[in-house]
Amino acid sequence: MAIYNPASLDPNEFINEGEILATLEYAEANKNNIELIDSILQKARPVKNGNAYTCKGLNHREASVLLACDIPEKVEEIYKIAEEIKQAYYGNRIVIFAPLYLSNYCVNGCVYCPYHLKNKHIARKKLTQEEVKAEVIALQDMGHKRLAIEAGEDPKNNPIEYILECINTIYSVKHKNGAIRRVNVNIAATTVENYRKLKEAGIGTYILFQETYHKESYLKLHPTGPKHDYDYHTTAMDRAMEGGIDDVGLGVLFGLELYKYEFAGLLMHAEHLEAAHGVGPHTISVPRVKRADDIDPDAFDNGISDETFAKITACIRLAVPYTGIIISTRETEATRSKLLRLGVSQVSGGSRTSVGGYTTEERPHDTEQFDVSDQRTLDEVVKWLMDNGHIPSFCTACYREGRTGDRFMSLCKSGQIINCCHPNALMTLSEYLEDYASADTKAVGYKVIETELERITNFKVKEIAIQNIADIRASNRRDFRF
Repeated sequence: MAIYNPASLDPNEFINEGEILATLEYAEANKNNIELIDSILQKARPVKNGNAYTCKGLNHREASVLLACDIPEKVEEIYKIAEEIKQAYYGNRIVIFAPLYLSNYCVNGCVYCPYHLKNKHIARKKLTQEEVKAEVIALQDMGHKRLAIEAGEDPKNNPIEYILECINTIYSVKHKNGAIRRVNVNIAATTVENYRKLKEAGIGTYILFQETYHKESYLKLHPTGPKHDYDYHTTAMDRAMEGGIDDVGLGVLFGLELYKYEFAGLLMHAEHLEAAHGVGPHTISVPRVKRADDIDPDAFDNGISDETFAKITACIRLAVPYTGIIISTRETEATRSKLLRLGVSQVSGGSRTSVGGYTTEERPHDTEQFDVSDQRTLDEVVKWLMDNGHIPSFCTACYREGRTGDRFMSLCKSGQIINCCHPNALMTLSEYLEDYASADTKAVGYKVIETELERITNFKVKEIAIQNIADIRASNRRDFRF
């Protein structure tokens, strides 16, 4: 029987079922233990260190106790601390991105995804390089600077060479004042050699959802295809890091398995990356099962309520304070609004989950991976964020300045990253306002920028930011960054 070892490279040891079950038992036994809960909450609180805040984070057992706790005043305290941590590390900045679906050809049999091989009535499509270029121009015309590319697993139709060619095409497109400055990649688990190729292509974060950490369920949910190999899939991040990719993104698809099990497994995976590689996950995504072409979410009996979803997000923020938490347009405006306060730091905007979806006026549904609940335009999302006290950020500076992996983590964990991120967010927002925003959004945006510039405490940084924003407004000069 496998023994729990977070530093091991054996997935049955670092995602150890015995440890998860013991954790859930411990959490259930202590969910009303006020003294323990208070001590965990105290550990999670941000601590001021000079001009910055630092956080210790929580291990999977401590965080699981908080998730199990249903004492109303303690749950409110969890939410309050989550908001404090989000402000300490990320301030009121919200990074904006869009998914770009390259191909829905797939050889896997995943029972929750409409791209599965046995779905014979979904339209199959793969973008040509000219179509990729057209999609990128459409996204640039919206104002996007950061993409997450998606493709089904199909060695024949979507080989690594195709993905690399698409990345090169995306980076090559310069349209008016637009440019995609960072491409994150969400493709199937692959080899160390292929991860090296992705690194050389200049990707940002490599993202791969585990879907479920419950091995027995995983094998049933992925009955056929290369994704059926639980061990290979679960160790993908280890191979990515061996291949030189130091920013990786985790995630589970909540609703496939019992959420407390998934939550513990997710945090154990984060702890494993820290223990084995010295760098935790750059991002953690929190998707839920949604309706799609031939997928009925009601067929999965582990769905979670909005209240539970909010609590999961807040507890992730307490446990892994440095990570970027991503919520997509799978969720409604109301849900996204609540979770933004509880720790989410990245959102998609104006998203389409179909292959070739950005170049058509009407939203296509024949190749969608899932229903999009938040169908607002990017401009509407940007204004909504600002109206709710957030700064929409199109910044990609850290990737391009080499602040990745342990370099990013050291700045983030020490609370110093705000010195770069805050002015960068304001400068990239100014770019958006000048080049893409509606008149109403532009008016709101410059009021936000004026207010936020005053919050920059470093006089020299403030002076440079003010001058750069003036240059952005007066000319076509773009891409200033700290």
